[in-house]
Amino acid sequence: MNTFEYAPAPESRAIVDIKPSYGLFVGGEFVDGHGRSFKTISPSTEEVLSEVAEADETDVDLAVKAARRAHSRVWGRMPGKERAKYLFRIARIIQERGRELAVLESIDNGKPIKETRDVDVPIAAAHFFYYAGWADKLKYSGHGTESLGVAGQVIPWNFPLLMLSWKIAPALACGNTVVLKPAETTPLTALLFAEICQQADLPPGVVNIITGAGDTGRTLVSHPDVDKVAFTGSTEVGRAIAKSVAGSDKRVTLELGGKAANIVFDDAPLDQAVEGIVNGIFFNQGHVCCAGSRLLVQESVADEVLGRLKRRMGTLRVGDPLDKNTDVGAINSAEQLAKIRRLSQIGEQEGAERWSAPCDLPDHGFWFPPTVFTGVTQAHRIAREEIFGPVLSVLTFRTPGEAVEKANNTPYGLSAGVWTEKGSRILKVANALRAGVVWANTFNKFDPTSPFGGYKESGYGREGGRHGLEAYLR
Repeated sequence: MNTFEYAPAPESRAIVDIKPSYGLFVGGEFVDGHGRSFKTISPSTEEVLSEVAEADETDVDLAVKAARRAHSRVWGRMPGKERAKYLFRIARIIQERGRELAVLESIDNGKPIKETRDVDVPIAAAHFFYYAGWADKLKYSGHGTESLGVAGQVIPWNFPLLMLSWKIAPALACGNTVVLKPAETTPLTALLFAEICQQADLPPGVVNIITGAGDTGRTLVSHPDVDKVAFTGSTEVGRAIAKSVAGSDKRVTLELGGKAANIVFDDAPLDQAVEGIVNGIFFNQGHVCCAGSRLLVQESVADEVLGRLKRRMGTLRVGDPLDKNTDVGAINSAEQLAKIRRLSQIGEQEGAERWSAPCDLPDHGFWFPPTVFTGVTQAHRIAREEIFGPVLSVLTFRTPGEAVEKANNTPYGLSAGVWTEKGSRILKVANALRAGVVWANTFNKFDPTSPFGGYKESGYGREGGRHGLEAYLR
């Protein structure tokens, strides 16, 4: 077999101007925070990128008040067709500054540049384009036309720019104003988005960006003048948010953890299925709520699928996120890497067989090789708990009924995949799966026109599509 060596093809960092320090974006301006500051680092090199303000209770209150003023005086009264012009303008600026956003996201998050360039940035722009089109057509949505007021939004570190777009675009289209807190490990693209809001001449206070860790997020969602809470993140934090707003009149949507099943039947196009398996679990280093982290493969083709999968995993290139040849980038933080290692060790201790793709990991940064576990049963923790990393657990099944039973035997219900050439089987299995999204002969496909959300411990409410307007209209 021929071995091909790939020369590095690094994207330039010169297009990005990372400031030594950042304040908070409140009322249309960058302001100093009243609290402390924290460092944001690059997970691929461990270098300190910038010092970022940590919003305290006073800062959160100022941001919410700025959003309330903007809603009552300007944005909430503005005709939908005028709001749409701002959303279209933001979408175009995201496209124009796409390279800058992609490079910054890869530096701050650790994901490969080809993912930020070809997935995150285009879909982020698409969400603003899509919801701009809804802004003057809310009477046709079926969800009302009156905005709620101030939306407090908390997003995770795995898709910082994309999750921001999912949250902000429908909120603004419906006439709400926003206070958004990005994850403490990935604040930089949200702060660059604040500059985009200035560039688009968005009225002051319509979008406010406050940075910080868990305390900042808790203060925001519990603020008495926040009308709507939107959260994407862990199930544990989602439960805490649900408890904190219980008894209030706040509207809440939660998009939480997942442990998706990717089901491969014996008549599936196996090469295509293997690509879908790889995309399902190794895309974004497995830092995906809907990652296909449980592979359910029919016994008669299990050995063949595993052989093809390991060969394909052996071609994955792990390394510098800014290298256009990189397939798998850095784990987002030392804390997340420790969790992945711990659960992988537990998998071995419980008797599952581990195989990691042979690769040279960089000396600095946070890295974990693409890994697959075989001999996994439903009792294994690696089959039950969300690892949130490039780790795949493989189980087998004999009948469609057994596949559905194993797929549904989880507290989560965010997504699933079905691989078969029989359309009738796809429909039957998909209808039986308790998952918010079921992909057929593909995986991890997203579109702003399609709703996304989960069942059970994967949260409630939907984002995207016409359904995503409901959470922001009275």
